[in-house]
Amino acid sequence: MRFSTKRTTQVVIGIIMVALCMVMNVGGAAVAAAAKPRTVAVAFCTLNIPFFVEMENGIRAAAAKNNVKLIVTDAQDSAAKQLSQVEDLLVQKPDLLLITPVDSDVLVPAVEAAYKAKVPVITIDRSVNSDKVVSFIGVDDVEGGRMAGRYVVEQLKGKGNVVMLEGVMGSSAQRDRAQGFEEVIGKNKGIKMLAKQTANFNRGEAMTVMENWLQSFRTIDAVFAQNDEMALGAIEAIRAAGRQNEIIVVGFDADPGAKQAVKEGKMAATIEGSPYKLGVMGIQAAVDCLAGKKLPKQILIPLDLITKDTFK
Repeated sequence: MRFSTKRTTQVVIGIIMVALCMVMNVGGAAVAAAAKPRTVAVAFCTLNIPFFVEMENGIRAAAAKNNVKLIVTDAQDSAAKQLSQVEDLLVQKPDLLLITPVDSDVLVPAVEAAYKAKVPVITIDRSVNSDKVVSFIGVDDVEGGRMAGRYVVEQLKGKGNVVMLEGVMGSSAQRDRAQGFEEVIGKNKGIKMLAKQTANFNRGEAMTVMENWLQSFRTIDAVFAQNDEMALGAIEAIRAAGRQNEIIVVGFDADPGAKQAVKEGKMAATIEGSPYKLGVMGIQAAVDCLAGKKLPKQILIPLDLITKDTFK
């Protein structure tokens, strides 16, 4: 059987068009697969503190830019609740888990379970005591405590009485910030640590603790609060007692309210480690990890001492 040149051309064109359609379909499927969002579960210790609200803002902004779907939980500062939440999150099979832990030890079993389920874990701001964590993103809290200690020593000219408001006991932030502060204070014999007590990173609790200290101690020259919420609570108690001209207060985190208090002269200083940036870095690290990139065990951002001079 003979085919005309015209007929042969039509057949060839038809074959080419079918082939092109197949290529386009395969390419389209590949693009669709590449565009499929990855799911990152975020287990917050609390969302009742401005610091972590700002971190969540950074996480959500970065997730939107990177086509990342989020599942977010709030443990309300309960280690037991957070452990249960993380266990529930793992049932949903996320691609990666971001955690800001309430307690560094309580979450170890959850991290181990995530490792067995092949769900990478990245911690932000606070660490978990497990070698199964892929990376920790945060600040050097020990150095931050030292910065606060050096500032207090300088302001008191090496002599005075200080108290320390501690965060949630067992959290890495509580331990490390206390370690750095006490290390510096301990080297200055003229400065006495009158008391230290947890207020659980909570403004109301800090106000109550500070009120009790003001009644117990005739002279308090400085307060180091391990976060700004506690610092602001201490300031409320100090002002209510009319002793604002006697006592300097140093916070940690540089929340917007704390920065304003420093600018107005109500708070002496705060240590800044941007929570928004930590959130953005958390998502970027998650994206890199899921793309197969090897992350360093620690990703730290620099700290700054914020004083009234900062705003001049």
